Amino acid sequence: MSRARGNLMEGVVTFAAGLGLWLFAGDVEIPLVTLTKVGMVMMCVGGALAAAGLWQAARRGT
Repeated sequence: MSRARGNLMEGVVTFAAGLGLWLFAGDVEIPLVTLTKVGMVMMCVGGALAAAGLWQAARRGT
């Protein structure tokens, strides 16, 4: 598996996990962290990884 495809897959999985936390973990109480905020951060990181994977794939194709 190429590095671009790995980044893209990892980004999509991270984004999906963050989306799940953001949507469904609002009622869960954990000291020190808010799971909805953790989900939002994971969605941002996942989006950045997916964008990097797409960019690497585009650069490699040209």
